[in-house]
Amino acid sequence: MHKGKINKVVRDRGFGFIDDTDGRQLFFHQSSVSGVEFDSLRGEEQVEFEVEDSPKGPRAINIKIIEQA
Repeated sequence: MHKGKINKVVRDRGFGFIDDTDGRQLFFHQSSVSGVEFDSLRGEEQVEFEVEDSPKGPRAINIKIIEQA
């Protein structure tokens, strides 16, 4: 699993971007979010996720919020 933080959420279009710990910015679709509603995502939230190749480059899937202690 990779880790990073939510950079931007575009609610009306159903996608967003994650900055991963390797310095990449990854696209994600609302259908890739697990455990929380897409509309509840906020910038700077810490997440873990998997990365898959897509026709437009790597994208984040199976995204889960990391609970902050």
